[in-house]
Amino acid sequence: MIIMVIIMEGKETKKDGGNLVLIIIIAVLFVVTAFCAYKLGVAGRSVVDDTNLQKGGNTSVPNEVEGKTDYLVLVNKQNKLPSTWEETVELEDVKNAYDEDIKVEKEALAQFKKLREALLKEGVNIELDSSYRSVKRQQEIWDEFTEKYGEDYVKKYVAVPGYSEHHTGLAIDVCLKKDGKLIYENDDMMKEKEIWAKVHKKLADYGFILRYPEGKDSITGYAYEPWHFRYVGSAEVAKEITEKGLTFEEYLKQNK
Repeated sequence: MIIMVIIMEGKETKKDGGNLVLIIIIAVLFVVTAFCAYKLGVAGRSVVDDTNLQKGGNTSVPNEVEGKTDYLVLVNKQNKLPSTWEETVELEDVKNAYDEDIKVEKEALAQFKKLREALLKEGVNIELDSSYRSVKRQQEIWDEFTEKYGEDYVKKYVAVPGYSEHHTGLAIDVCLKKDGKLIYENDDMMKEKEIWAKVHKKLADYGFILRYPEGKDSITGYAYEPWHFRYVGSAEVAKEITEKGLTFEEYLKQNK
């Protein structure tokens, strides 16, 4: 329509053929540009609309949580490991104190290394004992211990496959190195109260909590374990749990 109007106006004047041609060229370019811009705009909107439909609603803000590790996942005697956890958790290989290959969740391992370095400056040496354990491996342990010690023993001391916090890769068991010797037996480690006091004081600074505090077994389901730490994703969360004297279960209940 714009082209027709300009051409007709040019024919009526008939005074300047050069100007008429120039006007026609400019008009054509203007219309083509406008048409292309319109098509691109429609196409762009279509892509966004299709994405929103696929995600099931108004998603003008991208979903930044999807695919990220839930550092506040609760796995205990009542709460099973999420079914897709082992498929998505990002684990890293590392050697433990006995030169064995173990796996730890990537961020938890990075923060553990920082914690260990900070403690070394205070003359305290903690070493990795264990961390990630697959559901399959837990089942093997369950079966082995049942055959060796009996069902009653296993129910008391071994986590049911699928309900062990070690499945997350966020739980870390450590042992101590003192005067060049490893201390790894539970009874021996329990005696090192002064060392554990120094270790526990540093945990929250690096996003860890003491997972099974003393006197809280009725809530956590497990007796006091000074060597069992849990990474919760941030120093802020870890400090709140520690400073308020909460178990992980109590913290999550208060922050539903």
